[in-house]
Amino acid sequence: MDLGLAGKRFAVTGGTRGIGRAVVEGLIAEGATVAYCARTPEAVTDAQKELGSNARGSAVDVGDTAALTAWVDATAEAFGGLDGVVANVSALAIPESPENWRTTFEVDLMGTIGLVDAALPHLLASESGSIVTISSVSGREVDFAAGPYGTMKAAIIHYTQGLAYKLAAQGVRANTVSPGNTYFPGGVWPTIETENPELFAEALALNPTGRMATPQEVANGVVFLSSSAASFITGTNLVVDGALTRGVQF
Repeated sequence: MDLGLAGKRFAVTGGTRGIGRAVVEGLIAEGATVAYCARTPEAVTDAQKELGSNARGSAVDVGDTAALTAWVDATAEAFGGLDGVVANVSALAIPESPENWRTTFEVDLMGTIGLVDAALPHLLASESGSIVTISSVSGREVDFAAGPYGTMKAAIIHYTQGLAYKLAAQGVRANTVSPGNTYFPGGVWPTIETENPELFAEALALNPTGRMATPQEVANGVVFLSSSAASFITGTNLVVDGALTRGVQF
């Protein structure tokens, strides 16, 4: 299937590792040009060595709205516009504390909103504007990550579906991807596997596939929803979890 992404221009937050990195690689493989960001310059430098000339990395803290807006505008200027954005950053602040509530609000939710607000004028000028936000299965059911993380992930789904309704007549689509547990080096699950093997075993046992997702499996859904092959899909929450969740999604 031709996804129609050749020549398209994207901005991806949190693009140096895990799901974000796989999204960047997936978009590039389909012929898109991609700008990505991460908070630490070292992570961006390391990723840039591997991603090559079709990717443009920058160190940006998405919790800094002014810096995020400046990055989006600079990306649009360099690329001659933007056709899509993927909001992927999370603080992964799971334990309940006042600090984690504030951090998760600023990074997960406001980082997503800040990216969309900055990109929207450019997406409206595109012939095929796309917004994909990354939520989590923790946004649709109560699990060990209930609290700051799960609450903000649920808010992201609601926010994105509202965007879809408001922007449909203007030619911009908005969708969410909600991954289940996703295992990759440097991610949260290898740390839990080492530091809390009981929780890791419990989480693994919940999935009838007997394993966790790879970043590439989640990114495949993001790339598809970002493409013209999904031109009539907007306002959806695509759950990529290997049947981990049991609630019926209507």
